[in-house]
Amino acid sequence: MITRKLGAALAAGCTAVIKPPPETPFSALALAELATRAGVPDGVINIVPTLKNVVEVGKEMCENKIIKKVTFTGSTPVAKLLYGMAASTLKKVSIEAGGNAPFIVFDDANVDEAVEAAIVSKFRGSGQTCVCANRIYVQSGIYADFASRLAEKVAAFKVGNGLEEDTTHGPLIHIRAVEKVARHVDDAVAKGAQILVGGKAIPNSSFFLPTVLSDVPANAQINSEETFGPLASLCKFETEDEVIELANNTDVGLAGYFFSRDVGRVWRVAERLEVGMVGANTGALSQASIPFGGVKESGIGREGGHGIEEYMNTKLIVFGGLGLR
Repeated sequence: MITRKLGAALAAGCTAVIKPPPETPFSALALAELATRAGVPDGVINIVPTLKNVVEVGKEMCENKIIKKVTFTGSTPVAKLLYGMAASTLKKVSIEAGGNAPFIVFDDANVDEAVEAAIVSKFRGSGQTCVCANRIYVQSGIYADFASRLAEKVAAFKVGNGLEEDTTHGPLIHIRAVEKVARHVDDAVAKGAQILVGGKAIPNSSFFLPTVLSDVPANAQINSEETFGPLASLCKFETEDEVIELANNTDVGLAGYFFSRDVGRVWRVAERLEVGMVGANTGALSQASIPFGGVKESGIGREGGHGIEEYMNTKLIVFGGLGLR
């Protein structure tokens, strides 16, 4: 997350003050050390680790007039707070906030490819990325087949120590993340969902078993909140119009995915999804060279691609009185 922003900032000639999350300060400090070894001058990259003074540091960075630009990746509620504070000086802001990515599989999709893509999109990093599939909608004609194949694949995962070769998935970032996944599972099951795989945390740890739920109702919390964990939520749909309405029924719009072999549908659905990034017949859409970002309450601005523009201002200079000879 830091390098996405820092690369563009440095390329634009900016210095940077970086506040890493209190849970992960050491990777940011290591990045600064590597920059020093690479010859980046002192004072160009500055790291401010935080633990108990997170709010104070964030407020200072947003309201201090010396700082000309604020960029943030994180939850939508925190993004709104920072955006509000940055408004006090009308400084430039770019935000990559929360997501609630739909993953749609139509009847005419290649089911094997869709299952593999769902695993990539949902379970990489144990589901802890902002573009992870959060709501998986499968058309009724292939719903049972898709659910069975996905559950079989997920059941083969091994949760454990990342230094062991056969481990496929590690822990969540903290116990609060585990509690949120458990809350989403419990809520969905209470409303009628079925657990196909997993469904529980490993006691006294930050591990949650990779989980697949079927028959998740529309009013389940997982459909309105980003889980950020290894929980695949399967919902059945009948028509294209129905699933587009379900997919767009959220305040955020970062990424969306869908699978179909109908070329007309590919263009139609890609245009109708209210997201900043669409993966058509793929579960991976992020790379350094393309613009990354969302619409609605998922953020403002873009990273990657032409993201250097977020760290620059346009200046007009009009010369007069020079004469022509």
